[in-house]
Amino acid sequence: MSRTRLLPFTAALAVAALALAGCAGEGSGLAEPEPASTLPGEWSADVLNIDFATYNPLSLIIKDQGWLEEATDGKVTINWVQSAGSNKANEALRAGAIDVGSTAGSAALLARSNGSPIKTIDIYSQPNWAAILVPAGSSISSVDELKGKSVAATKGTDPYFFLLQTLGEAGLSIDDVVLQNLQHADGKAALESGAVDAWSGLDPLLSTSVAVAGSEIIYDNIDFNSYGFLNATEQFISTSPDLAQLVVDAYEKAREYAVANPDETAAILAEVAGIDLEIATAVIQDRTNLEVDPVPGKKQRDVLAFIGPIFVESGDVASQDLIDSALESLFDTQFIDNANPALID
Repeated sequence: MSRTRLLPFTAALAVAALALAGCAGEGSGLAEPEPASTLPGEWSADVLNIDFATYNPLSLIIKDQGWLEEATDGKVTINWVQSAGSNKANEALRAGAIDVGSTAGSAALLARSNGSPIKTIDIYSQPNWAAILVPAGSSISSVDELKGKSVAATKGTDPYFFLLQTLGEAGLSIDDVVLQNLQHADGKAALESGAVDAWSGLDPLLSTSVAVAGSEIIYDNIDFNSYGFLNATEQFISTSPDLAQLVVDAYEKAREYAVANPDETAAILAEVAGIDLEIATAVIQDRTNLEVDPVPGKKQRDVLAFIGPIFVESGDVASQDLIDSALESLFDTQFIDNANPALID
């Protein structure tokens, strides 16, 4: 049944004021917008731009079930934009093309460190979504054999940072390989055609390549993957706290749905990604932990604190001070702290 969330005028102003206070003094370089007043029966904006991605199963569920459309009862246009990777989601967030976007935690830290005015409002998964693959029949069997070889990865995404960490563990650096900066799908195609010697890949493309093309994983390490971060622009948080809360409520409803209905979740992923149900099932059940604490906190901070210096060493961020500042200001827990998935019909 459709329903419209009623936000009392004074409560909406209070929430918006809190959001503004949390954003002040963070050096985003943007003027603080005036909070939009929310009258009973109305929403703070008439359009919500939000992404969906095959690497974020919860986003697929929300889109498939139509919860945001139903909750706003036609009073808000829900504009769904597909993100091909964390780097594309970050580009759209920075440009203001989307209000809410899903990335790897490492990509969110990179964006915030380089001045993008985003906040992480929810943790949507703990995935084991990256690994190093070689083509079927390749003679390469270990990471140290990648020295001098051509390796595909998408800069600004978890598989790229996974590659940096993997090379470092093997005593190599990014300068020891020939990096081909390709979007995930193009990296998969390059691997399978033999155009590159290895690919730092992302699920579900990774699992598809293994199952269909016989590609081989030569290195897999869940500890080198950062969490799945749901990010919102500071402007959206400030001017539309009601919609930000709705999105987080929907995400927690989707988490409940995914845990209770893994087969249906895999079917949704298979349809959107255009992959076999068997592969989608493996991605959901074997390589994705959706029963993770959704509140961004110490676990995510510890992972990013380890990855941060790698950004500086690789030249992706100018200084460690920028990393430290981003870590201190990245998380905004006000919406997940107040999440109520029962409000989503």
